[in-house]
Amino acid sequence: MRSLGREFRWLWTAYAVSTFGTRLAFDAFPLIAIFVLHAEPGEVSMLAAAGLAAGTVIAVPLGPWVEFRRKRPVMVAMDLIRFATLMSVPAAFVLGWLTFAQLLVVSVIVATADIAFRAASGACLKALVPPEDLLVANGRFESTTWTAAVLGPPLGGAAIGLFGPVTTVVANAVSFLLSAVGIRAIGGNEPQPVRTGAPRHRATDLLEGWRYILANPTLRPLFFNTILVNGLIMATAPLLASLMLGPLGFAPWQYGLAFAVPCVGGLIGSRLSPGLVTRFGQHKVMLTAGTLRACWLLGLALIHPGVTGLALVIVIELGLITCVGVFNPVYVTYRLELTATDRVARTLAAWTVTSNAAIAAMTALWGLLAGITSPRAAIATAGLLILATPLLLPRQAARAPVPANLEQRD
Repeated sequence: MRSLGREFRWLWTAYAVSTFGTRLAFDAFPLIAIFVLHAEPGEVSMLAAAGLAAGTVIAVPLGPWVEFRRKRPVMVAMDLIRFATLMSVPAAFVLGWLTFAQLLVVSVIVATADIAFRAASGACLKALVPPEDLLVANGRFESTTWTAAVLGPPLGGAAIGLFGPVTTVVANAVSFLLSAVGIRAIGGNEPQPVRTGAPRHRATDLLEGWRYILANPTLRPLFFNTILVNGLIMATAPLLASLMLGPLGFAPWQYGLAFAVPCVGGLIGSRLSPGLVTRFGQHKVMLTAGTLRACWLLGLALIHPGVTGLALVIVIELGLITCVGVFNPVYVTYRLELTATDRVARTLAAWTVTSNAAIAAMTALWGLLAGITSPRAAIATAGLLILATPLLLPRQAARAPVPANLEQRD
């Protein structure tokens, strides 16, 4: 494995620790809401949607705020905020003070800090790694993500069964503390981003990320493609859970198996991605993998009871996640290459904010559609719509951006 340097190793280590912690705590808040606070199904859905939606709105000003600050201190601060906020949950649980309102507030704060961290981390990675190594670096992050997705939820479920409902929340909080230590260990002198002109944030700065994306003829279609694909996939997840655990009669362990095993495909795809790019070229791999990942979702509408039904879900999810595993590191690298250094944080913040908002809105919309029709019909609708998304993939190769002075527009 080619070394990308000591600084990248620390960044990767910090990412791995926090990612495993997050996957250990997969669905921890809904479980606490159900088993500790005895929340109704509607409240559990509200907990999932409200934290994401409110965090997204609050995070809108964070793009320009992050852009003009050193990125590593921002990342450390966001890790510490997430650590302290999450630790309030087990503390309140032990004292008997835990409430549903507290879970909502914690969800909002963590979602907001997540967006700020992602915006800063993309800019940090671009500064630490030479352009020719960006794909390799993003491939390693993607591999780590899918490895954690395979191992984290089963281990987290076992930990909850052995030690109680807030165990994985503690583990997740500690992982953010360790991540902060790892980022701090990168060391070196990170230059202060320079901005000429007025030092204060302007109202136009809040929209700069979106304006930059929409003005770029290659970023724009990629933006809409990824937003729609992610939204449609995530919108079907609760419907599929309802279908499998309800009318089709699958046991919870079977449901978990159906989504844990296919994550191996993400690991395989992310490891194949750099080699495929070397052989076939970045744009061709992104176009092919992006097209193939849109071909699987419709098959989930054909799910049926029994072993063959379970096998069908596993095969479909394996194909989908393998294509995603190939696509994601290529698209993330492509996006970084297309984004000028002085716009990275705002562009990534705008991208994440839009993605989170779209997932929340489409999940609610598809819930209504399932209520009017059926979960199977709603899944089929998403599967048909996603078939059109490859038309939004960029048809031309990336062109290197020309950094611009932010004040030239005034």
